[in-house]
Amino acid sequence: MSYNIAIDGPAGAGKSTIAKTLAKNLSFIYVDTGAMYRALAVFFIRQGLDKDNEEGICAAVKNATVTIEYKNGVQQVILNGENVTPYLRTEEVGNMASASSVYGPVRAHLLELQQSLAHENDVIMDGRDIGTCVLPNADLKIYLTASVEERARRRYTELVEKGENPDIEKIKKDIEERDYRDMHREIAPLKQADDAILVDSSNMTIDEVVETIASHVKKKR
Repeated sequence: MSYNIAIDGPAGAGKSTIAKTLAKNLSFIYVDTGAMYRALAVFFIRQGLDKDNEEGICAAVKNATVTIEYKNGVQQVILNGENVTPYLRTEEVGNMASASSVYGPVRAHLLELQQSLAHENDVIMDGRDIGTCVLPNADLKIYLTASVEERARRRYTELVEKGENPDIEKIKKDIEERDYRDMHREIAPLKQADDAILVDSSNMTIDEVVETIASHVKKKR
C-alpha cells in the first residue's frame, strides 16, 4: 500500500526544496508536478504560442508527452524524448506554466500520469492543487506558504547568486500576479484543503520546515 504526501502552496514558498529533502530522508519518490507543467510550458514557448492563446495551447498539448526519469536519484523531466530539466526554472517558463495550467486540457493531460505514480509508489508531490484535486485521498496534506515579501526576497537572492541583476519590486509584483491567477482560476484553484496542515515558512529555516512536516508524517504512519 503506497503512502502519499501532498504539499501545496503559492509560488516561492519553498515547496520543491522541502519536498525533495523530505523524499530523500523518507526514501520516497519526489514528483515535482510544477516541473511537469513547466515542461509543457517549454513546449508551448517553442511552438511560438502566447500564454493567453487558450485555443492554440489546448490544441498543441496533445502533441506533448511529459515523463519522469531518475538518474542517480535525481528527477529528470523528459519532454517528447528530450531532457528539458535545465530549461525549467526561467521566469518566462514559470509565467507560461502558471498561465497555461488554468486550461482544462493541459491539466487533464498530466493528471493520469501523476495519479498512476502515486498509486504505485510512496510519493511526495508538490504543486498548487495536489491535496484538493490530484491526490484528494493523500495520507498527509501540507499547505506550505510564506509572505509575499519573504518569497520575493528568496527569489531575488537566488537570481543574484546566479549572477543576474534582478529588480525585487518586479519580482514581488510577478509573485502577487501569479498568486492571483493561481487562486482565482476556474479549474482547480490554489487553496488550502480542508484537512491540510498549514505551515508558514516565513521565519523558518529549511531544516525547521522539514522537521515540522516529518513530525506530522510520524504521527500519521
